[in-house]
Amino acid sequence: MSKTHLGHRARKRFGQNFLNDENVIESIVDAIHPQKGENLVEIGPGLAALTEPVADRCEHLRVVELDRDLADRLESHPFLSKQLEVIRADAMKVDFKTFASPEHKLRVFGNLPYNISTPLIFHLLKFSDHVEDMHFMLQKEVVDRLTAEPGSKTYGRISVSVQQRCEVQKVLEVPPEAFTPPPKVESAVVRLRPYAVSPTPVKDVQQLQSLCLTAFNQRRKTIKNNLKQLIDDTQLEALGINPSARPETLSVADYCRIADWLTDNQKSL
Repeated sequence: MSKTHLGHRARKRFGQNFLNDENVIESIVDAIHPQKGENLVEIGPGLAALTEPVADRCEHLRVVELDRDLADRLESHPFLSKQLEVIRADAMKVDFKTFASPEHKLRVFGNLPYNISTPLIFHLLKFSDHVEDMHFMLQKEVVDRLTAEPGSKTYGRISVSVQQRCEVQKVLEVPPEAFTPPPKVESAVVRLRPYAVSPTPVKDVQQLQSLCLTAFNQRRKTIKNNLKQLIDDTQLEALGINPSARPETLSVADYCRIADWLTDNQKSL
């Protein structure tokens, strides 16, 4: 299949792969379940594969698009242009809380470029108080990490950080042939629903993220080795944690307890 799709050539630097399988598109839109009057924001609408069916159901949405050609195309679209507010910006630099209102939290969705998906999710977590839910098409490997349980090989920093803040669910898997050009990886759709009150509260989210970065830096070492500059064996045991455990065996609640101890004792990472 040609790399030019509907007159637009996919750009490698933006990580563009355009969704074009009608059945997959319908399944994703059903999972999002957009309704009239909701506050929907799409990141990276591309050639509007999801934008059109979502706009049909909700009548109005905001889209954040960095590619100038694609933004022009959306603003001059024969019928979609009336339903869209096009934000020409890098999603990593957008202050998403400005789109929310007390009555309407944000519902964010998108087929995220693989090269920025993890940092973008961390960016969006900063606005989780203003977000109802998020539906993202991601590399399947990233979705596996988001949904991973303690003890699994895929469990790590992003698993802990996201699960502390959100209920996480894999919605469906998407084969490479659903895209033009087909990516070299499998894809999947994930649903992230921020908790009103987290079952594993933490005093300082930034402290937790820094802790996870340090703890998972060398996965083969024990937790006491990876955190030896910050906390000793006795203190780990007092928090109910085995100092000889591997980082991937600790639960989200375990990491929150360590993070809170670091906060209380003004230990910075």
